[in-house]
Amino acid sequence: MLPSENRLRRRQDFATAVKRGRRAGRPLLVVHLSRGGESQGQTDRTSDSRPHVAEGLPSARAGFVVSKAVGPAVVRNLVKRRLRHLVRDHLARLPAGSLIVVRALPPAGTATYPELEHDLEAALRRLLKVDPTGSAPTGAGR
Repeated sequence: MLPSENRLRRRQDFATAVKRGRRAGRPLLVVHLSRGGESQGQTDRTSDSRPHVAEGLPSARAGFVVSKAVGPAVVRNLVKRRLRHLVRDHLARLPAGSLIVVRALPPAGTATYPELEHDLEAALRRLLKVDPTGSAPTGAGR
């Protein structure tokens, strides 16, 4: 289970992560990551609604989107449980105050746990690989 202070619940937080964050797509899922510094006004405003946040250091929070296209309720819940467990192990790698949204794509319904793990790790590796200035990586040879 994901600890209470690490859960995204509000629609506005999901929207912030998706609209202002960076995205990494994989065959089984799409990961959106909004780093703590990218939405300063947002983190200040939401800090009162999170009861378990340590003073000054908001923890990274994660949310999951698993639509009916993934499969019936049993399959969707299985995918959500697997993704929650995988993300919980990676929360320490994320910058404080980050928002992460993991959206499962239809093939995730038939994927194994190691396959989900591989795609999540690859997406996070790509999203966390940023130069010190904070800008997105540019293509080689431009």
